[in-house]
Amino acid sequence: MNDLALFNDLFNDFGDDGYTMPAFSYKKMFHMPKVDVKENKENYTLTMDMPGKTDKDVDIELNQNVLTVSSKDEVKKEEKSDKKDETKWLIRERTVSSFKRSFTLPDDVDSEKLTANVKDGVLTVSMPRKALAQPKHIAITKA
Repeated sequence: MNDLALFNDLFNDFGDDGYTMPAFSYKKMFHMPKVDVKENKENYTLTMDMPGKTDKDVDIELNQNVLTVSSKDEVKKEEKSDKKDETKWLIRERTVSSFKRSFTLPDDVDSEKLTANVKDGVLTVSMPRKALAQPKHIAITKA
């Protein structure tokens, strides 16, 4: 597997024919959390900016070899009050925010030992490596 498969999210929006370039979206570009991925001999570490989010706001799913991180926030409906000095919204752009990012993991990730935590607005997913089976030489016998 190509190590850069961790970054395949970049190509998720190509057309169904595989040749059409994705439409550039400012909204998607600025609402998608930024991700860093690093590796060492023991594991891969994915860190994602998640300002204002807690562990209850984030959903992480591993399906086969694809890690998906998603979140959706909706502003709760406000109750009306009878106050005379009630404030009203002039601009309200932060009502809903959501994202979903998927990454194909390398073959040497031990999917049984993945861990994740959110601290100070940063999600960290630790993905320990496992030893891959080494090529095996098969002896040829006479028929």
